[in-house]
Amino acid sequence: MVAISLALVALIGLSSAQTYQRLGACPKLGCVFPPDLSVFHHLIRIFIKPRRTDFLAGQYFDIRLEVHAPVNGSEANGGIPDPNFRFTIQKKGATAAQNASQYFRVSEPALERWNFTWFEDLFAKDAFKPSLVQVTAKAYRRIALYEPGEYTATLTYYNGSTTVANWLVRDLATVRKTKNVLLFIGDGMTTAMISAARHLAHKSTNGRFHSKMAMDQFPVLGHSMTHSIDSFITDSANSAMALYTGHKSTVNCLGVYADSSRTPFDDPKVESIAEIFRRVWSGGIGIVSTAFLADATPAALTAHTRDRGQYGAVIDSFLNGITNYTWTNWTGPDVLLGGGAENFLPGSGSYQGKDYYAAFASKGYAVVQNNTALQALSNTSKTLGVFSVSNMAKIVDRVFYPENLKNITLSPDGKRNPTLDQPGLKEMTLKALDILNARSKQKGWLMMSEAASIDKQMHLLDYDRALGELLELDETVRASIEKLRQLGELNNTLIIVTADHGHGFDVMGSTDTKYLNEAQGARKKRNAIGTYQNSGLSQYVIPSNSSLKFSEGTHYPANWSPRYTFFSGLGANPDHREDYQIRRTGPRLPAINFTSPATDFYVNYVDAPTGFVVNGTLPVIDDQGVHSLQDVPVFTRGPCQELFSGVYNNIEIFFNIANCLGVGRPNNATLA
Repeated sequence: MVAISLALVALIGLSSAQTYQRLGACPKLGCVFPPDLSVFHHLIRIFIKPRRTDFLAGQYFDIRLEVHAPVNGSEANGGIPDPNFRFTIQKKGATAAQNASQYFRVSEPALERWNFTWFEDLFAKDAFKPSLVQVTAKAYRRIALYEPGEYTATLTYYNGSTTVANWLVRDLATVRKTKNVLLFIGDGMTTAMISAARHLAHKSTNGRFHSKMAMDQFPVLGHSMTHSIDSFITDSANSAMALYTGHKSTVNCLGVYADSSRTPFDDPKVESIAEIFRRVWSGGIGIVSTAFLADATPAALTAHTRDRGQYGAVIDSFLNGITNYTWTNWTGPDVLLGGGAENFLPGSGSYQGKDYYAAFASKGYAVVQNNTALQALSNTSKTLGVFSVSNMAKIVDRVFYPENLKNITLSPDGKRNPTLDQPGLKEMTLKALDILNARSKQKGWLMMSEAASIDKQMHLLDYDRALGELLELDETVRASIEKLRQLGELNNTLIIVTADHGHGFDVMGSTDTKYLNEAQGARKKRNAIGTYQNSGLSQYVIPSNSSLKFSEGTHYPANWSPRYTFFSGLGANPDHREDYQIRRTGPRLPAINFTSPATDFYVNYVDAPTGFVVNGTLPVIDDQGVHSLQDVPVFTRGPCQELFSGVYNNIEIFFNIANCLGVGRPNNATLA
């Protein structure tokens, strides 16, 4: 009973450090990265089984050790960190633990020292009373565990205090079962969004749809959990890291565990699936995104930093890999397509002010800046395609309201001209498949294609554009399957369609927009909303005189602005106005700021002038919606599809892909 009471006290203590943490995955004063996934106080282990960190056999990673000495605050211990800490590794079944440098056959790393500050809670932040922590640290770089089994990593400090990390090296998977992997990521996509998109674009009669979405026809459906190592809501950086490395980390982290050092470039790294596949098989790599290319989802394939905002360094990592520490040799992807010209043009947005168009060209890349040039390009060329400043145009504007593009002066050459000849996700993905097939037909390839603006438009409460991006993703999936069939590679390709996280979006009924626009007063306008039997059926599929015609099998709304629209929304949002109608002139701007710096956002009254005010639920510093907790779907077809059924942690997607590609290694030999 006493032990349980002590454990409950520990839990209560942890709850006081929920918003702010001294170092997310290090609740004790001794830190081991990669950590044990049960990152809570050791007393909790009385009744909660420790959770390990998993590794692929032969996967490179760094180890960071830290000993903290708080100078002030609730954890203050005198402020003198232990410089004589010890670190050992023991494989289960071994007779004794070994010093880490002996175990990995490396030199003992140098001792490092620094300090940092943090706020213990919101009250400390409001009073601006930070806690100061002195640190001693070491880092072991580019090591690997090759033998499957359980390991115990123990940091001993302060005359007998210990922090233990339980590690598991997964069973070896050296047999290659698929030649190619095509991973689609619908950023922020949830099952509720897929359901909404289906009703937007697919007709139904008597409760039955006439057609199915492409992803609906995949034979295997699973669901993955998206939470972080130290918070249950993730961002696209940390979630991409989980998908690509099999390791969960902290929000904003790309391919690293977050340490407390001052630089964002020395945190302990973990090798990604792209780096491993290239190292082991010398296979082709393709990266496609409708975001700016330095954004988190494409970035996490090659970048290693705890600050996803290091955009210039991300672009450099695409081309040169990691250069500040010894790491996996990287010679660039075969094809890299997306937006984000501001990080390629010489100037403040690029790494060290360099011209990265020229840098890629100097390493043999063909560089293109519009769809016409992309499609005309030889499939044998290493290719960089950058088609706009910032994120690329949404399909709603590019195809259905193209006049909007004339007002968007984001040309990738930096001359501020309209970007009228942008490819969409489908055009980029199909061209990338042609390039990979031509360049890596024998050795196979791995490709990631991201529909980025599902997420970006959900953040802006622009649900129509978000669902348009989802439909474009589905059309891209359909067309890619047909392309692979034509290339003779469909049966050789594992295809996965999933998301990195969700948004709290759903459809709850319909809205009579004519009534809403004409009604007087906010309370009267709300009567335009129909729920249950009054929701009716989707009017988006009923053609109008201006409806665009698409080829057989391609599904988009016949009418983006019917009288009866979706009554939809997010579970968390800023103050805004809502009229449940598409913005025909361009994406939404739901909240605006009147102060400098931008810390206090209010309703943007011109965003939905005929609608009504919806009070926000987020802090007033937030001008957008936020991510949510729900599991996300995983659609799979092709070799190894059976591995992806059920409900599982998102790290399993990495391990299943690695298993299917046979990239686990019992030693450091390269098989290519």
